[in-house]
Amino acid sequence: MTTKRPVQKWAQQKRLKFFKEYFSPEKRVLEIGSGSGWLAPALREMGITRYTSLDLFPPADIVGDVNQWKSLGLAAESFDVIVAFEIVEHVDCFKACHDLLAPGGVVLVTTPIPETDWVLKITEGLGLNQKRTSPHSNLVHLNKVPYFSEKRIKIVMGLGQWGTLRK
Repeated sequence: MTTKRPVQKWAQQKRLKFFKEYFSPEKRVLEIGSGSGWLAPALREMGITRYTSLDLFPPADIVGDVNQWKSLGLAAESFDVIVAFEIVEHVDCFKACHDLLAPGGVVLVTTPIPETDWVLKITEGLGLNQKRTSPHSNLVHLNKVPYFSEKRIKIVMGLGQWGTLRK
């Protein structure tokens, strides 16, 4: 069992509060990169029952790469909300997210700001937050992501971008 870092637990709570308005019981939710699974119980508490987790490793509901969504048995336009917390810096999956979203659906994204990612690497080394599971080889500015008709982005502590990308 892993111990949560203080910054990690705080960030999880802040993310839930920031994105809460996008969750409701009738929504079909896909979480990409579900990792430790911390989001699923929080969504159950909100009455979300149509939740699917996807990750490269178990215990996700679907194990595999989101960019291979067709071969994983997922259908186009089958989700209202896609959660991609701390994922897009590892893999370019915006096209897959767009394809999986129903019309009017939204991707909820958190990711480092490319120019300040080095600070997060230092905080990892100090044990203040979770260590990277893979390199940040796809750092992006959310306002430059293609495919989506509406983008709302907030800069958090000068280090991260939290945004909604609507289809």
